[in-house]
Amino acid sequence: MTIDVLEERVLVALQGPLAADALAKISPTTVAMKFMDAGCHVVAGVPCLVSRSGYTGEDGYELSIPADRAVELVERLLANRDVMLIGLGARDSLRLEGRALPLRPRYRCDHHSCRAALEWTIAKSRRPGGARSGGFPGADVVLAQLCDGAPRRRVGLSPDGRAPVRAGAIIFRDDLAAQAIGQVTSGGFGPSVNRPVAMGYLPADLAAPGTRYSPRYAASACR
Repeated sequence: MTIDVLEERVLVALQGPLAADALAKISPTTVAMKFMDAGCHVVAGVPCLVSRSGYTGEDGYELSIPADRAVELVERLLANRDVMLIGLGARDSLRLEGRALPLRPRYRCDHHSCRAALEWTIAKSRRPGGARSGGFPGADVVLAQLCDGAPRRRVGLSPDGRAPVRAGAIIFRDDLAAQAIGQVTSGGFGPSVNRPVAMGYLPADLAAPGTRYSPRYAASACR
């Protein structure tokens, strides 16, 4: 595989529940796009490569724009009062609330799809009994754990109180336990639920919904 760096292009993401309507106003042909469709479209007079995709937990699009037209196009998008610029903190809170959208280095290489609760990324054809079962790196381990379960799981955490539990916090079974059982990988404030939310890895047998952990990191597992 060869990767070409396209320095003459800029990538802009337009994400959110009103993204389709906002883009359709300046690029009517994008209306017919379905999730994960990609193709060439003219957006506000600018030829772009558009995909109906993203990694924010919301519906939306990613636009590959000629660099010399990017500012012009973004300003046209921002002329719509439903569109605004956001920072990385807002983007990351969406991913965290979505819970199924972790980023490197928030999961390690050995935290593969089953441990990371990302089984949905494995096509049915590649699963046990599928038309093209296996055939990908780590297939022997992943397919076995699809059937038998993984020893550890990434879970959602709901901290008590209003203080977020940040990445790196150690999880104990209770306040008297000396041995750690897991670690928080991501944590912050969830605007949609108006309270802190977090994610972390725990032994599978301790990852049931409603399980409580050390008051030091006062959290309960949920799916």
